[in-house]
Amino acid sequence: MDIANLTIKKLHEGYRDKTFTVQSVVDAYLKNIKEKNSDINAYLEIFDDIADQIVHAQKMIDENNIQPMTGVPMSIKDNILIKGHIASAGSHILENYKATYDATVIEGLKKQGAIFLGRTNMDEFAMGSSTETSYFGNTKNPINTACVPGGSSGGPAASIAMQGALVALGSDTGGSVRQPASFCGGVGLKPTYGSISRYGLMSLASSLDIIGPIAKTVEDLEITFNALATFDNRDSTSIPQNIRAHYQSVNSEVKKIGVPRDILSLPGIDKDVVENFEATLEKLKHAGYELVDIELPLMKYALPIYYIIQPAEASSNLARYDGVRYGLREEGKNLIDTYVQSRSAGFGNEVKRRIILGTYVLSHGYYDAYYTKATQLQKKLRMSFEEIFKTVDVVVTPTTPSVAFKFGDKQDDPVSMYMSDIFTVPANITGMPALSVPSGNNSEGLPYGLHIMGPYLGEAKLFSLGKDFESRV
Repeated sequence: MDIANLTIKKLHEGYRDKTFTVQSVVDAYLKNIKEKNSDINAYLEIFDDIADQIVHAQKMIDENNIQPMTGVPMSIKDNILIKGHIASAGSHILENYKATYDATVIEGLKKQGAIFLGRTNMDEFAMGSSTETSYFGNTKNPINTACVPGGSSGGPAASIAMQGALVALGSDTGGSVRQPASFCGGVGLKPTYGSISRYGLMSLASSLDIIGPIAKTVEDLEITFNALATFDNRDSTSIPQNIRAHYQSVNSEVKKIGVPRDILSLPGIDKDVVENFEATLEKLKHAGYELVDIELPLMKYALPIYYIIQPAEASSNLARYDGVRYGLREEGKNLIDTYVQSRSAGFGNEVKRRIILGTYVLSHGYYDAYYTKATQLQKKLRMSFEEIFKTVDVVVTPTTPSVAFKFGDKQDDPVSMYMSDIFTVPANITGMPALSVPSGNNSEGLPYGLHIMGPYLGEAKLFSLGKDFESRV
C-alpha cells in the first residue's frame, strides 16, 4: 500500500469506499517503522495495544461513525501522558514511569478512534533544538541522516518524514514543533496558548508550553487542530468557549502580510536562508498578497526574554523530580543527599544547565534584575504585536536561521544552539499562533521553512495562507 501521498481526507475516503481497512493502513506504517526506525530512532516504543485500537476504529467506520481523527495513525511525543504507557520525557529520571491517566488530548483522540502507534523521541524534558539531549540516543533526520531532525520534537517530526505516522503530536515551548517540522520538510503548528489543553503534558515552562501537531499538509494540521481545540476545565489556562466563538467569527482572509526586515540583519542567520525568504516573499507578492514592511524593535529581545522565563519556570517545575515520589531514586546518606544523588544521576547536562540558570534568576537579589524585567518586556512585546495585527493580517519570517545542521556542530556551544529559536520564540512569548510550512530546499536537498505568525486565536488565517502557499511551492 502506497502511503506517501496519503492525507486525512484521502484516508477517510478510502475507509468509506472500503478501498482499504484500518488494519491495512496501520500495517503499512508499521512496516515502514520496522524498516527505518532502527536507523532513525524516531520511536522509543511501538505500543502493544494497537490491535485493540484498530478494532475500535474499524467498528466506528463500519457503523458510519467516522470522526475527524478516526483511523488516523499517529505518533505521540514522549512527554504526553497515555494511561498505562511509559512517558519518560526523554530522561533517565523517568525511564520507567508509566502514566496513571490520559492527557486531555489523548482522551479526546481515543473517543474519535485515532490510532496511537507509539511514543517518539525528544530532547530531555523538551530542552534542546536537535534531539541530541535525549537519554535514549539521537534521532536522525530522515532527509539526511548526518543531520539533526531539530528539537525538541525531533522524534515526532522524523516519524512523519520517514512515513512512520500520518500525524504526530509534539509540544512547543519555544519552537519545538515548528523548528523540527521545518528541518524535516513537514508542516508544524504552534497554536494559540490555551487553545489546546495542557492537562497531561509534562510541564517545562507552564506559561509557554502548548501541544501542537506535525503533518505533511496544512489541511491535516487544520483537521487535527480543530479536533483538539476544545475548552478543558482541568486546565486553568484553557480559553473559554465564548471567547473562542467570538474570535472564530472574525474574517480569516489574508490580504496584508507584515515583514519585519530588521530582524533578518541579526547575527547568526545564514545568507542562504535570507535569500530563500526573499524569494518566498516574491512568490507571495506575485500571488496577490500585499507585503508591508513593519517594525518590531522589541522582537530582538524575544530570545533573551525566553531564556530567562523558560529556565526559571523549568527550575520550579522540575523540582518535583526528587527521587522520592516517582522516577529514579539513588539512595543517599540522608534525605537531602538522596535528592542530590537522584537528580545528579537522573538529569542530563542541558537540563542541569537550565535548572541552575533558572534558579539563579529567581534567587534573592536577582529576581527583579532578571525575571521581573523579562516579564515586563514580555508584556510590551505582546502589546507591540497586538498593535501590528491591527494593520496586517499575519507576520512572516524564516522558520529557522539555518537548515538542519550536522550532529555535534552546536552541541558544545549552547548559545549557538539557543539561536535556533530566534524566529520561533516570539509566538510563545506572546501566546500567538504560528505555522511553519516548507519553502523549498537548498542544493543538498535540506528544507527551508516559512514561518507565519497570526493574531490571538487567528489559526484560520494561518491555515488560509498556509494552504495557498503550499499549493504554489
